Amino acid sequence: MAKEGRLIITLECSVCKNRNYSTTKNKSKHSGRVEFKKFCNSCRKHTQHKETR
Repeated sequence: MAKEGRLIITLECSVCKNRNYSTTKNKSKHSGRVEFKKFCNSCRKHTQHKETR
């Protein structure tokens, strides 16, 4: 269960559109969508991963 004030989000690869990761974010500190550079197993390289809804 997520802590109070934190949301569970899913991260999607911007190249192949696979949803590879799930993580939490603090809604009060990051009101917009977050982006991380993470490794994608489908692309076999590091790509931008964006928050999906």
